[in-house]
Amino acid sequence: MMICLAVGTLLAGAEDPAAPRSPSAIVADKGGNILYVSQTTNQKVAVLDLTSGKVRNSIQVPGTPGDLALSPDRSRLYIALADPDGLIAVVNTANARIINTIPVGHTPSALALSSDGKTLYVCNRFNNQVAFIDLSSGKERASIPVTREPVDLVLSPDGKHLFVANHIPAGPADGAFTAAEISVIETKSKTLLATIPLNNGSTGVNGLCISPDGHHVYATHTIGRYHVPATQLERGWVNTNALSIIDAVKLQLISAVLLDNIDRGAPNPWGVTCTSDGKTLGVTHSGNHEVSVIDRLALHKKLATKPPEDLPNDLSFMVGLRQRIKLSGLGPRELVAVGPKLYTAEYFSDSIGIIDLNAQAAPHATSVPLGEVLPMSVVRRGEFLFKDATWCFQQWQSCASCHPSDRTDGLNWDLPNDGLGTPKNTKSLVLAHQTPPTTVTGVRANAETSVRAGIRFFRAVRPESDAVALDEYIKSLKPVRSPLLVKGQLSPSAVRGKKVFNSADCASCHKPPLYTKFKLSDVGTGVNQEKDFKYDIPTLIEAWRNGPFLHDGRAASIREVITKFNPHDEHGTSSDLSQQEIDDLIEFVESL
Repeated sequence: MMICLAVGTLLAGAEDPAAPRSPSAIVADKGGNILYVSQTTNQKVAVLDLTSGKVRNSIQVPGTPGDLALSPDRSRLYIALADPDGLIAVVNTANARIINTIPVGHTPSALALSSDGKTLYVCNRFNNQVAFIDLSSGKERASIPVTREPVDLVLSPDGKHLFVANHIPAGPADGAFTAAEISVIETKSKTLLATIPLNNGSTGVNGLCISPDGHHVYATHTIGRYHVPATQLERGWVNTNALSIIDAVKLQLISAVLLDNIDRGAPNPWGVTCTSDGKTLGVTHSGNHEVSVIDRLALHKKLATKPPEDLPNDLSFMVGLRQRIKLSGLGPRELVAVGPKLYTAEYFSDSIGIIDLNAQAAPHATSVPLGEVLPMSVVRRGEFLFKDATWCFQQWQSCASCHPSDRTDGLNWDLPNDGLGTPKNTKSLVLAHQTPPTTVTGVRANAETSVRAGIRFFRAVRPESDAVALDEYIKSLKPVRSPLLVKGQLSPSAVRGKKVFNSADCASCHKPPLYTKFKLSDVGTGVNQEKDFKYDIPTLIEAWRNGPFLHDGRAASIREVITKFNPHDEHGTSSDLSQQEIDDLIEFVESL
Protein backbone atom coordinates (compact mmCIF):
# COMPACT_ATOMS: atom_id res chain seq x y z
CA MET A 1 0.00 0.00 0.00
CA MET A 2 1.28 3.48 -0.82
CA ILE A 3 2.01 5.46 2.35
CA CYS A 4 1.81 9.24 2.21
CA LEU A 5 4.16 11.40 4.21
CA ALA A 6 3.38 14.95 5.16
CA VAL A 7 2.69 15.96 1.58
CA GLY A 8 3.90 19.46 0.86
CA THR A 9 6.50 19.47 3.61
CA LEU A 10 9.96 20.31 2.33
CA LEU A 11 12.40 17.83 3.84
CA ALA A 12 15.52 19.90 3.27
CA GLY A 13 17.49 20.83 6.32
CA ALA A 14 20.78 22.21 7.47
CA GLU A 15 23.76 19.91 7.05
CA ASP A 16 25.15 18.21 10.14
CA PRO A 17 28.73 19.52 10.12
CA ALA A 18 29.98 16.44 11.98
CA ALA A 19 28.56 13.81 9.60
CA PRO A 20 30.23 12.61 6.40
CA ARG A 21 27.98 12.35 3.38
CA SER A 22 29.27 9.17 1.69
CA PRO A 23 27.87 9.64 -1.84
CA SER A 24 27.23 6.25 -3.40
CA ALA A 25 24.58 6.47 -6.14
CA ILE A 26 23.88 9.17 -8.70
CA VAL A 27 21.45 9.89 -11.51
CA ALA A 28 21.47 12.78 -13.97
CA ASP A 29 18.65 14.46 -15.80
CA LYS A 30 18.87 14.09 -19.56
CA GLY A 31 19.73 17.72 -20.02
CA GLY A 32 22.90 17.21 -18.01
CA ASN A 33 22.15 20.15 -15.75
CA ILE A 34 21.19 18.40 -12.50
CA LEU A 35 22.77 15.47 -10.70
CA TYR A 36 20.94 13.77 -7.84
CA VAL A 37 23.30 12.20 -5.31
CA SER A 38 22.50 9.65 -2.58
CA GLN A 39 24.43 10.55 0.57
CA THR A 40 24.44 7.31 2.52
CA THR A 41 25.67 8.41 5.92
CA ASN A 42 23.66 11.57 6.53
CA GLN A 43 20.52 10.18 4.86
CA LYS A 44 20.08 12.94 2.32
CA VAL A 45 19.90 13.23 -1.43
CA ALA A 46 21.80 16.23 -2.75
CA VAL A 47 20.57 18.15 -5.80
CA LEU A 48 23.75 19.27 -7.52
CA ASP A 49 23.62 22.01 -10.14
CA LEU A 50 26.26 20.94 -12.65
CA THR A 51 26.42 24.37 -14.24
CA SER A 52 27.43 26.15 -11.05
CA GLY A 53 28.96 23.17 -9.28
CA LYS A 54 26.86 23.98 -6.21
CA VAL A 55 24.40 21.92 -4.19
CA ARG A 56 21.06 23.53 -4.94
CA ASN A 57 19.03 21.58 -2.42
CA SER A 58 19.23 18.70 0.03
CA ILE A 59 16.36 16.25 0.51
CA GLN A 60 16.18 14.54 3.91
CA VAL A 61 14.88 11.01 3.53
CA PRO A 62 13.44 8.61 6.15
CA GLY A 63 16.07 5.92 5.72
CA THR A 64 19.39 5.07 4.08
CA PRO A 65 19.34 6.38 0.50
CA GLY A 66 20.65 3.99 -2.12
CA ASP A 67 19.94 3.75 -5.82
CA LEU A 68 18.04 6.45 -7.71
CA ALA A 69 15.83 6.53 -10.79
CA LEU A 70 14.23 9.43 -12.71
CA SER A 71 10.88 9.19 -14.46
CA PRO A 72 11.02 9.67 -18.25
CA ASP A 73 9.53 13.16 -17.94
CA ARG A 74 11.93 13.97 -15.05
CA SER A 75 9.05 15.01 -12.81
CA ARG A 76 9.61 12.24 -10.25
CA LEU A 77 12.72 10.98 -8.53
CA TYR A 78 12.57 7.49 -6.99
CA ILE A 79 14.92 6.81 -4.07
CA ALA A 80 15.58 3.32 -2.72
CA LEU A 81 15.79 3.45 1.07
CA ALA A 82 18.08 0.48 1.65
CA ASP A 83 16.92 -0.70 5.07
CA PRO A 84 15.29 -3.95 6.33
CA ASP A 85 11.88 -2.29 6.08
CA GLY A 86 12.61 -1.12 2.57
CA LEU A 87 10.86 1.86 1.06
CA ILE A 88 10.88 3.77 -2.19
CA ALA A 89 10.64 7.52 -1.57
CA VAL A 90 8.90 9.40 -4.40
CA VAL A 91 10.06 12.99 -4.86
CA ASN A 92 8.46 15.78 -6.87
CA THR A 93 11.54 17.16 -8.61
CA ALA A 94 9.94 20.57 -9.16
CA ASN A 95 10.10 21.40 -5.45
CA ALA A 96 12.29 18.60 -4.02
CA ARG A 97 9.45 17.38 -1.79
CA ILE A 98 8.75 13.76 -0.87
CA ILE A 99 5.14 13.18 -1.88
CA ASN A 100 4.79 9.51 -0.83
CA THR A 101 6.65 6.32 -0.05
CA ILE A 102 6.09 2.78 -1.30
CA PRO A 103 6.88 -0.26 0.88
CA VAL A 104 9.07 -2.84 -0.83
CA GLY A 105 11.32 -5.65 0.45
CA HIS A 106 14.45 -6.07 2.55
CA THR A 107 17.17 -3.60 1.52
CA PRO A 108 16.15 -2.37 -1.94
CA SER A 109 19.49 -1.98 -3.67
CA ALA A 110 18.82 -1.10 -7.30
CA LEU A 111 16.08 0.49 -9.39
CA ALA A 112 15.06 0.60 -13.05
CA LEU A 113 12.03 2.15 -14.73
CA SER A 114 10.01 0.94 -17.69
CA SER A 115 10.15 3.28 -20.68
CA ASP A 116 6.57 4.42 -20.07
CA GLY A 117 7.36 5.23 -16.44
CA LYS A 118 4.55 3.02 -15.14
CA THR A 119 6.57 0.16 -13.63
CA LEU A 120 9.47 0.33 -11.20
CA TYR A 121 11.76 -2.69 -11.01
CA VAL A 122 13.39 -3.13 -7.58
CA CYS A 123 16.18 -5.44 -6.40
CA ASN A 124 15.23 -6.51 -2.88
CA ARG A 125 18.72 -7.62 -1.92
CA PHE A 126 18.13 -9.85 1.09
CA ASN A 127 14.87 -11.33 -0.14
CA ASN A 128 16.86 -12.48 -3.22
CA GLN A 129 14.06 -11.15 -5.40
CA VAL A 130 13.26 -8.55 -8.04
CA ALA A 131 9.91 -6.85 -7.55
CA PHE A 132 7.67 -5.26 -10.18
CA ILE A 133 5.96 -2.20 -8.68
CA ASP A 134 2.91 -0.64 -10.34
CA LEU A 135 3.53 3.07 -9.73
CA SER A 136 -0.07 4.10 -10.25
CA SER A 137 -1.19 2.05 -7.26
CA GLY A 138 2.09 1.55 -5.39
CA LYS A 139 1.43 -2.19 -5.33
CA GLU A 140 3.75 -5.08 -6.09
CA ARG A 141 2.58 -6.93 -9.20
CA ALA A 142 5.21 -9.66 -9.23
CA SER A 143 8.28 -10.87 -7.35
CA ILE A 144 10.82 -13.01 -9.19
CA PRO A 145 13.42 -15.03 -7.24
CA VAL A 146 17.04 -14.62 -8.36
CA THR A 147 20.27 -16.26 -7.22
CA ARG A 148 21.80 -14.31 -4.35
CA GLU A 149 21.92 -10.68 -3.19
CA PRO A 150 20.82 -8.79 -6.32
CA VAL A 151 22.63 -5.42 -6.22
CA ASP A 152 22.13 -3.94 -9.67
CA LEU A 153 19.89 -4.31 -12.70
CA VAL A 154 19.49 -2.84 -16.18
CA LEU A 155 16.57 -2.92 -18.60
CA SER A 156 17.14 -3.67 -22.26
CA PRO A 157 16.30 -0.76 -24.62
CA ASP A 158 13.30 -2.68 -25.99
CA GLY A 159 12.03 -3.24 -22.43
CA LYS A 160 11.84 -7.02 -22.84
CA HIS A 161 14.61 -8.15 -20.50
CA LEU A 162 15.97 -7.23 -17.10
CA PHE A 163 19.58 -8.19 -16.41
CA VAL A 164 20.29 -8.61 -12.69
CA ALA A 165 23.68 -8.68 -10.96
CA ASN A 166 23.90 -11.23 -8.13
CA HIS A 167 26.61 -9.98 -5.76
CA ILE A 168 28.26 -13.25 -4.68
CA PRO A 169 28.09 -16.94 -5.59
CA ALA A 170 25.44 -19.27 -4.22
CA GLY A 171 25.86 -22.96 -3.47
CA PRO A 172 28.78 -24.93 -2.02
CA ALA A 173 32.38 -23.71 -2.33
CA ASP A 174 34.30 -26.99 -2.26
CA GLY A 175 33.89 -27.93 -5.93
CA ALA A 176 35.84 -27.11 -9.08
CA PHE A 177 33.58 -24.21 -10.09
CA THR A 178 32.18 -21.36 -8.01
CA ALA A 179 30.98 -18.09 -9.51
CA ALA A 180 28.42 -15.32 -9.22
CA GLU A 181 25.68 -15.15 -11.84
CA ILE A 182 23.67 -12.73 -13.92
CA SER A 183 19.92 -13.42 -13.87
CA VAL A 184 17.75 -12.53 -16.87
CA ILE A 185 14.05 -11.79 -16.33
CA GLU A 186 11.48 -11.53 -19.11
CA THR A 187 9.35 -8.51 -18.23
CA LYS A 188 6.22 -9.49 -20.16
CA SER A 189 5.82 -12.93 -18.59
CA LYS A 190 7.45 -11.83 -15.32
CA THR A 191 9.55 -14.98 -15.22
CA LEU A 192 13.20 -15.91 -14.84
CA LEU A 193 14.33 -16.54 -18.40
CA ALA A 194 18.02 -17.47 -17.94
CA THR A 195 20.87 -17.58 -15.49
CA ILE A 196 24.33 -16.74 -16.82
CA PRO A 197 27.30 -17.91 -14.72
CA LEU A 198 30.37 -15.67 -14.84
CA ASN A 199 33.89 -17.06 -15.04
CA ASN A 200 35.13 -19.35 -12.28
CA GLY A 201 36.03 -17.38 -9.14
CA SER A 202 33.87 -14.38 -10.04
CA THR A 203 32.52 -12.66 -6.94
CA GLY A 204 31.82 -9.19 -5.58
CA VAL A 205 29.71 -8.15 -8.59
CA ASN A 206 28.88 -4.47 -8.16
CA GLY A 207 27.76 -2.81 -11.38
CA LEU A 208 25.93 -3.41 -14.66
CA CYS A 209 25.29 -1.40 -17.78
CA ILE A 210 23.91 -2.15 -21.24
CA SER A 211 25.03 -0.76 -24.58
CA PRO A 212 22.68 1.72 -26.29
CA ASP A 213 21.97 -0.80 -29.07
CA GLY A 214 21.02 -3.43 -26.46
CA HIS A 215 23.55 -5.94 -27.79
CA HIS A 216 25.87 -6.21 -24.80
CA VAL A 217 25.72 -6.10 -21.01
CA TYR A 218 28.81 -5.33 -18.93
CA ALA A 219 29.38 -6.41 -15.32
CA THR A 220 32.13 -5.37 -12.89
CA HIS A 221 33.56 -7.85 -10.37
CA THR A 222 36.66 -9.51 -8.99
CA ILE A 223 37.98 -12.93 -9.98
CA GLY A 224 39.37 -14.85 -7.04
CA ARG A 225 42.20 -17.27 -7.88
CA TYR A 226 40.94 -19.53 -5.12
CA HIS A 227 42.08 -22.76 -6.77
CA VAL A 228 45.78 -22.05 -6.07
CA PRO A 229 47.45 -21.36 -2.71
CA ALA A 230 47.26 -17.69 -1.74
CA THR A 231 50.99 -17.26 -1.35
CA GLN A 232 51.84 -14.44 -3.77
CA LEU A 233 50.22 -11.24 -4.95
CA GLU A 234 52.22 -10.69 -8.15
CA ARG A 235 50.32 -10.84 -11.42
CA GLY A 236 46.99 -11.20 -9.64
CA TRP A 237 47.59 -14.63 -8.13
CA VAL A 238 45.10 -13.88 -5.37
CA ASN A 239 42.56 -11.51 -6.93
CA THR A 240 42.24 -9.94 -10.35
CA ASN A 241 39.66 -7.36 -11.36
CA ALA A 242 37.41 -7.83 -14.32
CA LEU A 243 34.75 -6.58 -16.69
CA SER A 244 32.50 -9.37 -17.95
CA ILE A 245 30.88 -8.99 -21.36
CA ILE A 246 27.55 -10.68 -22.01
CA ASP A 247 25.79 -11.19 -25.33
CA ALA A 248 22.40 -9.68 -24.48
CA VAL A 249 20.75 -11.24 -27.53
CA LYS A 250 21.99 -14.81 -27.12
CA LEU A 251 21.90 -14.46 -23.31
CA GLN A 252 25.34 -15.93 -22.80
CA LEU A 253 28.71 -14.87 -21.44
CA ILE A 254 31.26 -13.87 -24.07
CA SER A 255 34.14 -13.57 -21.63
CA ALA A 256 35.70 -11.49 -18.88
CA VAL A 257 38.56 -9.09 -19.62
CA LEU A 258 40.98 -8.04 -16.92
CA LEU A 259 41.18 -4.37 -15.98
CA ASP A 260 44.58 -4.82 -14.33
CA ASN A 261 48.02 -4.20 -15.77
CA ILE A 262 50.75 -6.80 -15.37
CA ASP A 263 52.33 -4.99 -12.41
CA ARG A 264 49.42 -2.86 -11.13
CA GLY A 265 45.95 -3.97 -10.19
CA ALA A 266 42.69 -2.16 -10.90
CA PRO A 267 41.14 -3.09 -7.56
CA ASN A 268 37.47 -3.43 -6.70
CA PRO A 269 35.74 -2.34 -9.90
CA TRP A 270 32.36 -0.85 -9.08
CA GLY A 271 30.44 1.44 -11.43
CA VAL A 272 30.23 0.91 -15.18
CA THR A 273 28.56 3.05 -17.84
CA CYS A 274 28.39 3.42 -21.61
CA THR A 275 28.21 6.75 -23.43
CA SER A 276 25.07 7.37 -25.47
CA ASP A 277 26.99 7.08 -28.75
CA GLY A 278 28.18 3.61 -27.74
CA LYS A 279 31.84 4.48 -28.28
CA THR A 280 33.14 4.58 -24.72
CA LEU A 281 32.85 2.50 -21.57
CA GLY A 282 33.80 3.84 -18.17
CA VAL A 283 34.61 1.70 -15.12
CA THR A 284 35.44 2.96 -11.63
CA HIS A 285 38.17 1.26 -9.60
CA SER A 286 36.90 1.95 -6.10
CA GLY A 287 40.00 0.45 -4.49
CA ASN A 288 42.57 2.83 -5.99
CA HIS A 289 40.48 5.84 -6.98
CA GLU A 290 40.68 5.59 -10.76
CA VAL A 291 38.42 5.36 -13.78
CA SER A 292 39.19 3.22 -16.81
CA VAL A 293 38.05 4.90 -20.02
CA ILE A 294 37.70 2.13 -22.61
CA ASP A 295 37.35 2.34 -26.39
CA ARG A 296 34.29 0.08 -26.64
CA LEU A 297 34.39 -0.41 -30.40
CA ALA A 298 38.08 -1.36 -30.34
CA LEU A 299 37.38 -3.68 -27.41
CA HIS A 300 34.83 -5.68 -29.38
CA LYS A 301 37.01 -5.72 -32.48
CA LYS A 302 39.85 -7.24 -30.46
CA LEU A 303 37.50 -9.65 -28.69
CA ALA A 304 36.61 -11.16 -32.06
CA THR A 305 40.24 -12.16 -32.60
CA LYS A 306 40.98 -13.79 -29.22
CA PRO A 307 39.91 -17.18 -27.80
CA PRO A 308 37.47 -16.27 -24.99
CA GLU A 309 38.84 -18.93 -22.65
CA ASP A 310 42.22 -17.16 -22.57
CA LEU A 311 40.96 -13.70 -21.72
CA PRO A 312 40.26 -14.05 -17.96
CA ASN A 313 44.01 -14.71 -17.48
CA ASP A 314 45.40 -12.17 -19.95
CA LEU A 315 46.83 -9.14 -18.14
CA SER A 316 47.89 -7.50 -21.39
CA PHE A 317 44.62 -7.63 -23.32
CA MET A 318 43.52 -4.07 -22.44
CA VAL A 319 46.80 -2.47 -23.57
CA GLY A 320 45.96 0.19 -26.15
CA LEU A 321 42.21 -0.08 -25.49
CA ARG A 322 41.85 2.16 -22.46
CA GLN A 323 43.25 4.93 -20.31
CA ARG A 324 43.47 4.74 -16.53
CA ILE A 325 42.59 8.16 -15.15
CA LYS A 326 43.46 9.06 -11.58
CA LEU A 327 40.65 10.81 -9.73
CA SER A 328 41.21 13.67 -7.34
CA GLY A 329 38.57 12.22 -5.02
CA LEU A 330 38.47 8.95 -3.10
CA GLY A 331 36.40 5.78 -3.31
CA PRO A 332 34.51 6.10 -6.62
CA ARG A 333 31.33 4.07 -6.83
CA GLU A 334 28.45 4.55 -9.26
CA LEU A 335 29.30 6.11 -12.61
CA VAL A 336 27.05 7.85 -15.15
CA ALA A 337 27.68 9.32 -18.59
CA VAL A 338 26.04 12.59 -19.63
CA GLY A 339 27.06 13.62 -23.13
CA PRO A 340 30.87 13.73 -23.26
CA LYS A 341 31.31 13.70 -19.48
CA LEU A 342 31.53 10.96 -16.87
CA TYR A 343 30.38 11.61 -13.30
CA THR A 344 31.16 9.39 -10.33
CA ALA A 345 30.18 9.39 -6.65
CA GLU A 346 33.40 9.70 -4.61
CA TYR A 347 32.36 8.00 -1.39
CA PHE A 348 35.25 8.85 0.93
CA SER A 349 35.93 12.43 -0.16
CA ASP A 350 32.26 13.54 -0.21
CA SER A 351 32.57 14.74 -3.77
CA ILE A 352 31.59 14.14 -7.37
CA GLY A 353 34.35 13.27 -9.81
CA ILE A 354 34.08 14.58 -13.35
CA ILE A 355 35.96 13.43 -16.47
CA ASP A 356 35.56 15.39 -19.71
CA LEU A 357 36.10 12.96 -22.57
CA ASN A 358 36.27 15.83 -25.08
CA ALA A 359 39.02 17.71 -23.27
CA GLN A 360 41.60 19.14 -25.68
CA ALA A 361 44.37 17.54 -23.68
CA ALA A 362 44.15 13.96 -22.47
CA PRO A 363 41.07 13.36 -20.30
CA HIS A 364 41.69 14.25 -16.67
CA ALA A 365 39.55 14.35 -13.56
CA THR A 366 38.25 17.17 -11.44
CA SER A 367 36.06 17.02 -8.33
CA VAL A 368 33.12 19.03 -7.07
CA PRO A 369 32.74 18.94 -3.26
CA LEU A 370 29.27 18.29 -1.87
CA GLY A 371 30.08 20.42 1.15
CA GLU A 372 32.77 20.97 3.70
CA VAL A 373 35.38 18.22 3.69
CA LEU A 374 35.70 16.91 7.25
CA PRO A 375 38.55 15.05 8.94
CA MET A 376 37.95 11.30 9.12
CA SER A 377 37.04 9.78 12.46
CA VAL A 378 38.98 6.68 13.52
CA VAL A 379 36.12 4.41 12.39
CA ARG A 380 35.78 6.25 9.08
CA ARG A 381 39.51 5.98 8.45
CA GLY A 382 39.29 2.27 9.24
CA GLU A 383 36.52 1.88 6.67
CA PHE A 384 38.65 3.75 4.14
CA LEU A 385 41.69 1.54 4.80
CA PHE A 386 39.52 -1.59 4.58
CA LYS A 387 38.34 -0.60 1.10
CA ASP A 388 41.54 1.09 -0.11
CA ALA A 389 44.04 -0.99 -2.13
CA THR A 390 46.72 1.63 -2.62
CA TRP A 391 48.62 0.28 0.38
CA CYS A 392 48.59 -3.28 -0.98
CA PHE A 393 51.61 -4.47 -2.98
CA GLN A 394 50.98 -3.40 -6.60
CA GLN A 395 47.42 -2.43 -5.62
CA TRP A 396 45.94 -5.83 -6.46
CA GLN A 397 43.26 -5.90 -3.78
CA SER A 398 41.80 -4.42 -0.63
CA CYS A 399 40.35 -6.16 2.42
CA ALA A 400 36.97 -5.79 0.72
CA SER A 401 38.11 -8.01 -2.18
CA CYS A 402 37.70 -11.13 -0.03
CA HIS A 403 35.13 -9.60 2.33
CA PRO A 404 32.67 -7.76 0.06
CA SER A 405 30.08 -6.04 2.23
CA ASP A 406 32.38 -7.10 5.15
CA ARG A 407 31.13 -10.68 4.98
CA THR A 408 31.92 -13.72 2.86
CA ASP A 409 32.80 -13.83 -0.83
CA GLY A 410 31.38 -17.36 -1.13
CA LEU A 411 34.80 -18.85 -1.98
CA ASN A 412 37.26 -21.22 -0.33
CA TRP A 413 40.85 -19.98 0.05
CA ASP A 414 44.03 -21.98 0.65
CA LEU A 415 45.80 -19.56 2.99
CA PRO A 416 49.27 -20.36 4.36
CA ASN A 417 48.29 -19.62 7.98
CA ASP A 418 47.43 -23.27 8.67
CA GLY A 419 49.50 -25.06 6.05
CA LEU A 420 48.84 -25.56 2.35
CA GLY A 421 46.33 -27.92 0.80
CA THR A 422 43.64 -27.08 3.37
CA PRO A 423 41.27 -24.54 1.74
CA LYS A 424 38.80 -22.78 4.02
CA ASN A 425 35.66 -20.75 3.42
CA THR A 426 35.83 -16.98 3.89
CA LYS A 427 34.28 -15.87 7.18
CA SER A 428 32.15 -12.84 7.90
CA LEU A 429 33.88 -10.11 9.91
CA VAL A 430 30.74 -9.12 11.80
CA LEU A 431 31.35 -9.74 15.54
CA ALA A 432 34.91 -10.93 14.79
CA HIS A 433 36.40 -8.96 17.68
CA GLN A 434 33.71 -10.18 20.06
CA THR A 435 34.02 -13.90 19.19
CA PRO A 436 37.66 -15.04 19.43
CA PRO A 437 39.55 -17.01 18.27
CA THR A 438 39.67 -16.04 14.60
CA THR A 439 40.26 -18.04 11.41
CA VAL A 440 38.50 -21.38 10.96
CA THR A 441 41.25 -23.32 12.72
CA GLY A 442 41.79 -20.70 15.41
CA VAL A 443 45.43 -20.03 14.52
CA ARG A 444 44.90 -16.38 15.45
CA ALA A 445 44.03 -15.79 19.08
CA ASN A 446 41.83 -12.80 18.29
CA ALA A 447 40.77 -10.39 15.57
CA GLU A 448 43.46 -7.86 16.49
CA THR A 449 46.09 -10.46 15.62
CA SER A 450 44.31 -11.29 12.36
CA VAL A 451 44.14 -7.64 11.30
CA ARG A 452 47.90 -7.25 11.69
CA ALA A 453 48.54 -10.54 9.89
CA GLY A 454 46.34 -9.27 7.05
CA ILE A 455 48.47 -6.14 6.75
CA ARG A 456 51.57 -8.32 6.41
CA PHE A 457 49.79 -10.47 3.82
CA PHE A 458 49.40 -7.32 1.71
CA ARG A 459 53.20 -6.89 1.95
CA ALA A 460 52.65 -3.59 3.68
CA VAL A 461 54.28 -1.85 6.61
CA ARG A 462 51.72 0.37 8.28
CA PRO A 463 51.71 2.37 11.49
CA GLU A 464 49.95 0.81 14.47
CA SER A 465 47.34 3.58 14.22
CA ASP A 466 46.16 2.10 10.91
CA ALA A 467 45.72 -1.33 12.46
CA VAL A 468 43.78 0.27 15.32
CA ALA A 469 41.55 2.09 12.83
CA LEU A 470 40.83 -1.20 11.03
CA ASP A 471 40.00 -2.78 14.39
CA GLU A 472 37.59 0.02 15.22
CA TYR A 473 35.86 -0.18 11.86
CA ILE A 474 35.37 -3.94 12.11
CA LYS A 475 34.11 -3.55 15.68
CA SER A 476 31.56 -1.01 14.42
CA LEU A 477 29.91 -3.49 12.03
CA LYS A 478 26.36 -4.35 13.07
CA PRO A 479 24.38 -7.46 12.17
CA VAL A 480 21.54 -6.88 9.75
CA ARG A 481 18.06 -7.94 10.79
CA SER A 482 17.02 -11.26 9.29
CA PRO A 483 14.38 -11.16 6.53
CA LEU A 484 12.63 -14.05 8.32
CA LEU A 485 11.69 -11.94 11.32
CA VAL A 486 8.09 -10.74 11.49
CA LYS A 487 7.99 -7.11 12.59
CA GLY A 488 11.33 -7.70 14.26
CA GLN A 489 10.13 -10.77 16.17
CA LEU A 490 10.50 -14.53 15.75
CA SER A 491 7.82 -16.16 13.64
CA PRO A 492 5.72 -18.95 15.23
CA SER A 493 7.90 -21.47 13.40
CA ALA A 494 11.09 -19.87 14.74
CA VAL A 495 9.66 -19.86 18.28
CA ARG A 496 9.16 -23.62 17.98
CA GLY A 497 12.60 -23.91 16.42
CA LYS A 498 14.20 -22.23 19.42
CA LYS A 499 12.92 -25.07 21.59
CA VAL A 500 14.31 -27.62 19.14
CA PHE A 501 17.63 -25.74 19.16
CA ASN A 502 17.91 -26.34 22.89
CA SER A 503 16.58 -29.91 22.97
CA ALA A 504 18.81 -31.00 20.06
CA ASP A 505 21.86 -29.77 22.00
CA CYS A 506 22.76 -27.07 19.46
CA ALA A 507 23.07 -24.57 22.32
CA SER A 508 25.95 -26.48 23.92
CA CYS A 509 28.27 -25.15 21.18
CA HIS A 510 26.28 -22.13 19.99
CA LYS A 511 25.62 -20.45 23.30
CA PRO A 512 23.50 -17.28 23.28
CA PRO A 513 23.74 -14.33 23.11
CA LEU A 514 26.55 -14.59 20.52
CA TYR A 515 25.76 -18.22 19.66
CA THR A 516 29.34 -19.46 19.80
CA LYS A 517 31.57 -21.45 22.18
CA PHE A 518 34.71 -19.24 22.07
CA LYS A 519 36.94 -22.27 21.56
CA LEU A 520 37.78 -25.02 19.10
CA SER A 521 35.87 -28.29 18.91
CA ASP A 522 35.94 -31.47 16.84
CA VAL A 523 32.39 -31.76 15.52
CA GLY A 524 33.08 -34.50 13.00
CA THR A 525 33.41 -32.27 9.93
CA GLY A 526 37.12 -32.82 9.24
CA VAL A 527 38.09 -34.76 6.12
CA ASN A 528 41.31 -36.27 4.70
CA GLN A 529 44.39 -34.87 6.52
CA GLU A 530 42.09 -32.77 8.71
CA LYS A 531 40.04 -35.75 9.86
CA ASP A 532 40.50 -35.11 13.57
CA PHE A 533 40.93 -31.34 13.46
CA LYS A 534 39.19 -29.01 15.82
CA TYR A 535 37.50 -25.95 14.36
CA ASP A 536 36.33 -22.63 15.67
CA ILE A 537 32.62 -22.73 16.45
CA PRO A 538 31.21 -19.83 14.40
CA THR A 539 28.56 -17.45 15.62
CA LEU A 540 25.13 -18.17 14.13
CA ILE A 541 24.21 -14.49 14.07
CA GLU A 542 23.56 -13.54 10.42
CA ALA A 543 23.83 -17.19 9.37
CA TRP A 544 20.94 -16.41 7.02
CA ARG A 545 23.32 -14.44 4.74
CA ASN A 546 26.76 -15.97 5.34
CA GLY A 547 26.69 -19.30 3.50
CA PRO A 548 28.17 -21.57 2.37
CA PHE A 549 28.78 -23.35 5.67
CA LEU A 550 31.24 -25.63 7.46
CA HIS A 551 34.97 -24.96 7.29
CA ASP A 552 35.29 -25.92 3.63
CA GLY A 553 32.01 -24.46 2.40
CA ARG A 554 30.63 -27.88 1.46
CA ALA A 555 27.17 -27.11 2.86
CA ALA A 556 25.17 -24.76 0.67
CA SER A 557 22.55 -24.17 3.35
CA ILE A 558 21.77 -24.54 7.04
CA ARG A 559 19.50 -27.41 6.03
CA GLU A 560 22.48 -29.30 4.64
CA VAL A 561 24.47 -28.60 7.81
CA ILE A 562 21.70 -30.15 9.92
CA THR A 563 20.88 -33.09 7.66
CA LYS A 564 23.27 -34.05 4.86
CA PHE A 565 26.49 -33.29 6.75
CA ASN A 566 25.52 -34.45 10.24
CA PRO A 567 25.11 -38.23 9.83
CA HIS A 568 26.43 -39.09 13.29
CA ASP A 569 24.86 -36.27 15.30
CA GLU A 570 28.27 -34.71 16.02
CA HIS A 571 27.05 -31.12 15.68
CA GLY A 572 23.59 -31.32 17.16
CA THR A 573 21.29 -34.30 17.59
CA SER A 574 19.26 -34.01 14.42
CA SER A 575 18.84 -37.56 13.18
CA ASP A 576 15.66 -38.19 15.16
CA LEU A 577 14.00 -34.86 14.33
CA SER A 578 10.79 -34.80 12.33
CA GLN A 579 10.58 -32.82 9.11
CA GLN A 580 8.56 -30.16 10.92
CA GLU A 581 11.15 -29.90 13.68
CA ILE A 582 13.94 -29.55 11.13
CA ASP A 583 12.02 -26.81 9.31
CA ASP A 584 11.38 -24.98 12.58
CA LEU A 585 15.02 -25.31 13.67
CA ILE A 586 16.20 -23.85 10.36
CA GLU A 587 13.68 -21.01 10.70
CA PHE A 588 15.11 -20.15 14.13
CA VAL A 589 18.78 -20.30 13.09
CA GLU A 590 18.11 -18.20 10.00
CA SER A 591 16.25 -15.63 12.11
CA LEU A 592 19.28 -14.82 14.29
